[in-house]
Amino acid sequence: MSTQKLPNTFWRGTKIRFREPIGDATGQPVGLDTPDGARVRGAYWTPGNNPAPRVAIIAAHPRVDFTEHHAFPALLRAGYGCMGANMRSLNNDADCLHEKLVLDIGAYMIWLKEHGVEKIIMLGNSGGGSLFSFYQSQAKSAPEQRIKTSPGGRRTQLENAELIPGDAMIYMAAHAGQGLIINEVIDPAVIDEGDPFKTDPDLDMYNPCNGFKPAPAWTEYAADFVDRYRQAQLARVHRLDVMAHEFLDAARSAAAIHGAETFAELPDEMQRRISQREAFEPVMVIYRTLANLSYTDNRLDPSPRAYGSLISPRPDIKNFQRAGFARIMTPDGWLSTWSGLSSNANIEKTGHSVTEPALVIEAGRDLDVYPKAHGQRILNSVAAKDLEHWDFPDALHYFEDGEGESGNASLNALMARLVPWVQARFPL
Repeated sequence: MSTQKLPNTFWRGTKIRFREPIGDATGQPVGLDTPDGARVRGAYWTPGNNPAPRVAIIAAHPRVDFTEHHAFPALLRAGYGCMGANMRSLNNDADCLHEKLVLDIGAYMIWLKEHGVEKIIMLGNSGGGSLFSFYQSQAKSAPEQRIKTSPGGRRTQLENAELIPGDAMIYMAAHAGQGLIINEVIDPAVIDEGDPFKTDPDLDMYNPCNGFKPAPAWTEYAADFVDRYRQAQLARVHRLDVMAHEFLDAARSAAAIHGAETFAELPDEMQRRISQREAFEPVMVIYRTLANLSYTDNRLDPSPRAYGSLISPRPDIKNFQRAGFARIMTPDGWLSTWSGLSSNANIEKTGHSVTEPALVIEAGRDLDVYPKAHGQRILNSVAAKDLEHWDFPDALHYFEDGEGESGNASLNALMARLVPWVQARFPL
């Protein structure tokens, strides 16, 4: 198989779009300024039979365009408003601070309230689940108790922001956090972050000596290898955290020297080097992040899924290519969004704040979000008393048609249950 022809549909985002006509619904572009001066843009859809809805659904993702989310058409037909809320990190999360995305969500919530919406349902599809849970945890905290600095030390301004809590939470094929994804997919066999080909063969999941079988045959890894592998994954995440903090600490130290009264007394060359260090904006290139044991061993987190990952059916090859999770990050972005040890956008940390009606929807054939690693974690973390768990064993991650399928069967089956769930709790 040519490595140049491996599918990459997840990153093209072709699955997140309307898959049926929306009739006489109207879409309104929405452009908002956040409290810290960022500009975010989305789209608000209203049904022709209810042009000023009192109840609206908001969908958002840290980097994916949700302005035409595939769940909207059925909700619009039922009379609900639908906000596709794009974030400041749309299409590029290299410097994504989830603490800043909380401000983005807050701006959309205020806009909806100002336009007559009384109840807002948060639709957390994929990465939107951990994003909205984090938002809810901050919105329901007293301003003085909100997170004041990001994991990298940047001011959040959350204590000064107006944050309106949502009224319900839908986790649709949601993972428990981007960092928790990385904890599972990062390749622990990488020895040198600057040389992706330096490998510890004893920790290489794609090494036949460790039990790996060529695709598409499923592998059965030994229990002791699994334990060593998972521990080594966390160790690599920790090393990357240390690297990120070293970059940030160096810049802060240089800034402190630059700001001291004695700076002008230093030799010109030293002043120049210190100024360069202060201004330096490092980028972390994180190679080989398609190495989840569950890609090739279905016993570890059993589900009806196929072999491989959401990004490729050949993760052993794609692991060395550019497309992947968290490939290029700033130190701040890594710590806030993709580090499973540092990120605040982790449902195990925030789920207790979700006490409103909540629904956890699992897609059985999902290639990166699994029942134990994510679905059960969410169920164990969310504090809602009105909490339901639905499993659609034949559904893919975005409830799209699979190869050779047509007719939107999975999405239609989901919406046939989801619309009545919304109607029972938020009648028009």
